[in-house]
Amino acid sequence: MNTQAWILLVAYLGVLLLLAWPLGKWLIAVADGRFPRWLAPFEAAERGLYRLAGVDASAGMGWRQYAIGLILFNFLGVLAVYALQRLQGVLPLNPAGMAGVSADSSFNTAVSFVTNTNWQGYGGEATMSYLTQMLALAVQNFLSAATGIVVVIALVRGFVARSSASIGNFWVDITRVTAYVLLPLSLVFAVFLVSQGVIQNFSPYKEVATLDVTTYQQAKNGPDGQSLKDDKGAPVMEDVKTDRQTLAMGPVASQEAIKLLGTNGGGFFNANSAHPYENPTPLANFFEMLSIFLIPAALVFMFGRMVGDPRQGWAVLAAMTAMFVVAVVVVTAQEQQGNPLLTALGADQSLSATQPGGNMEGKEARFGIAATGLFATITTSASCGAVNGMHDSFTPLGGAVPLVMMQLGEVVFGGTGTGLYGMLVFAILAVFIAGLMIGRTPEYLGKKIETYEMKMVSVAILVTPILVLAGTAVAVLADAGKAGIANPGAHGLSEILYAFTSAGNNNGSAFAGLSANTPFYNTMLGLAMWFGRFGVIVPVLAIAGSLAAKKRMAVTAGTLPTHGPLFVSLLIGTVLLVGLLNYVPALALGPVVEHLMLWTPK
Repeated sequence: MNTQAWILLVAYLGVLLLLAWPLGKWLIAVADGRFPRWLAPFEAAERGLYRLAGVDASAGMGWRQYAIGLILFNFLGVLAVYALQRLQGVLPLNPAGMAGVSADSSFNTAVSFVTNTNWQGYGGEATMSYLTQMLALAVQNFLSAATGIVVVIALVRGFVARSSASIGNFWVDITRVTAYVLLPLSLVFAVFLVSQGVIQNFSPYKEVATLDVTTYQQAKNGPDGQSLKDDKGAPVMEDVKTDRQTLAMGPVASQEAIKLLGTNGGGFFNANSAHPYENPTPLANFFEMLSIFLIPAALVFMFGRMVGDPRQGWAVLAAMTAMFVVAVVVVTAQEQQGNPLLTALGADQSLSATQPGGNMEGKEARFGIAATGLFATITTSASCGAVNGMHDSFTPLGGAVPLVMMQLGEVVFGGTGTGLYGMLVFAILAVFIAGLMIGRTPEYLGKKIETYEMKMVSVAILVTPILVLAGTAVAVLADAGKAGIANPGAHGLSEILYAFTSAGNNNGSAFAGLSANTPFYNTMLGLAMWFGRFGVIVPVLAIAGSLAAKKRMAVTAGTLPTHGPLFVSLLIGTVLLVGLLNYVPALALGPVVEHLMLWTPK
């Protein structure tokens, strides 16, 4: 990494901590329902909403009741998003005249946005109407993010509670997190984005004259309107010239704000955060990166304060930051090193030489390698599918870093709530391993870790690798799966592995190069997203309920300290060994083989 990359990384982490610290305090107030007096009118409106919905805000829920409410709420979200897509052709706010979306794509997108994955097998500006973008996708950006946050709040309550049967009230939690955290933050951030040049309007798409005439090829149609084919069955192409271009419009800033703050990902435009209408300036790019980690980092501070020992939060934060910094260094160094084969083609040099300027393929020229590498690491450390570069064009090991960060379970800061509850699951496993080594019943934050908790931890950790590896295996065996591969060999395997890793871990970013908008991939990835989300949430809530029912134990001389460097190292080791070990054979056949092929002289 060069000096510019180091300065950017240090500045990013410094500003992140400064912003996350006070937000962590506010999250505690929201979780406990302790608001300042000036919010009294909003609290009155909140109580009125509960009465209207027939919700007893003072009634606590056991973990099963909490989980049932959460799953039913999200299932209704799937139905609503599916229906809006299918019917958008006859609904208002559709100035471009977008037709209804196909059944398989609607299913995939509905599950995707409800599970906080935001995988997009379609081009946003060419598929979704303004109404669908706002009422279906943007609404779920709020609700799916709030779902992740309330789960981690419930888990922390489990550590804090003393012999309680309740882990909170789902309806109260989801309402408060949405109204008092996500909405105000999104409003402020959306105004900032508009000031930077992100568009926010309801104008029809605009056709403008270009400065130059563009020549491109398209399939030639016959008199019957069907594509002409040559004697080999390939489409007959013809040259077309144009001096016109269609510029997509729409309410972009409002959706951009919550897609990043909620670690949702996706994009109003197909080019995502590389599009100048979504990410117009270097300053906007910097704050978009900050917004992805803001709530996950604040939740760590909230955790430390809620359990009564801020050092516990700092320990988790140290483990996250250490792994994040290593990942940024690797991906940036690989991309700045460049492609040796291109160097050999450009000049008579050995294959060990570096490519001057680094690997700019797939990078947005406005941001460069350092900002693109940092963005790629951030978005795949969190469950956020926003990208400002194309990961498919990274070097083999540079592209492997985003893949690995997702396969770790996205616990390095991670998504809104999902990162912290995923890391706490690994922390429980870490103290269990330590207890086995010293022959003592493991405990974490004053709660004994026993058989039931370890069963739930095992389910939460193993469900995602099973979905990813089984889905990849089916795809490489099925003709429908292989048909979508654009690149043969190791890179093609990486494309499929990345798609299922992104879906199973609810990230949503795409490696590109894989034609995934097909009935096969829309169905397979949709199932991976749903079970990858709730197959982890349910055992986490079960752990919360079990811990809440237990008495807190006093700290003794034999208690393992969980706030020092030793525990941080143990936690990192557990994440790497348990979280990543399942994927090593698949990684060896994909990016590792591709790297060896690239750097081995022919």
